[in-house]
Amino acid sequence: MQETPEEALLIVDDEEINRTILANIFAPQYRILQAKDGMEGLAAIQEHGTCLSAVLLDVVMPHMDGIQVLREMKRQGLTQFVPVFLITADSAGSVMREAYDLGVMDVIIKPVVPYLVRRRVNSVVELFQARRKLGAEVERQRDQLLLQAQRLAEMSMGMVEALATAIEFRSDESGEHVRRIRDITCYLLGETPLGHGLSAAQIRLIGVGAVTHDVGKLSIPDAVLNKRGRLTAEEFQLMKTHTLKGAELLSTIPQMREHSAYAYAYDIALHHHERWDGRGYPHGLVGDQTPIWTQVVALADVYDALVSKRCYKEAYPAHTAMEMILEGQCGAFNPRLLGCLRRAEPVLRKLYQPWGGA
Repeated sequence: MQETPEEALLIVDDEEINRTILANIFAPQYRILQAKDGMEGLAAIQEHGTCLSAVLLDVVMPHMDGIQVLREMKRQGLTQFVPVFLITADSAGSVMREAYDLGVMDVIIKPVVPYLVRRRVNSVVELFQARRKLGAEVERQRDQLLLQAQRLAEMSMGMVEALATAIEFRSDESGEHVRRIRDITCYLLGETPLGHGLSAAQIRLIGVGAVTHDVGKLSIPDAVLNKRGRLTAEEFQLMKTHTLKGAELLSTIPQMREHSAYAYAYDIALHHHERWDGRGYPHGLVGDQTPIWTQVVALADVYDALVSKRCYKEAYPAHTAMEMILEGQCGAFNPRLLGCLRRAEPVLRKLYQPWGGA
């Protein structure tokens, strides 16, 4: 017993004899579906969709003619995926022109010549099948590239975390310092007007950049980094180089340069000690010459440093830290940032409770 072909071909014609002729031509290659008018044909097209290898469509039919079916198929975008052949005795130029405008692949004039219509239909069907296979392969490769990109991003994040951990091991700061800076930064940008115009995705990337703000401290000798007491002028000049060294280090890591957070991380590492009045370092930037996200990280860094215990000091109470920041004892900050910090500080203070600070 001969097996029924898996590929389906739909014949839409109100004349049974025409459907029979076309069915006999294509039955050896396709599973034949039939519809006796345009409405029935459109319903079959919508039901089977891209599973159809082709549609052979008559023009003059009751209820809905072939051109009306074509218009609806084009509206639904189906002609891009299912090849349609107009089978008609009407060779009027206006009909053929509109049919081609609506996406018909070919117009075949009745009476049909079996070998000719078979050849013309099969050629187009093969073309569509090849295009579908190519599209599926492109989709598969795209999925693979997306997966690879995700894995690279995860590796890059791991590298960021490793750099941050290395800094923590070398200093006497709490192991949660960089994560607190990230959380404070993301809160101020996400929950106050400071982040206006930034998407949630951008804020997450800025948070990643905040984690590496002090990566340049890897270049600072232990004797200076962990000194108990005030730094000498020479030691302070050496400590200040951690901003330049941090940006330089990030720029030498290929995976970091390819990370979406790189631009934020680079600027944060380089400029998180700039101040609103231009008295910061390394470049003495004034006001909004420093991007808002880097200003926020700088403020978060100062707040965390004050309310946390360090090798050279005890932790200040939160209200004392706020007084010091607002009075300018820790350098000048954007007044808009200070206003947002004042309103957000009660929430930030609660964030410290599990960490034992503030």
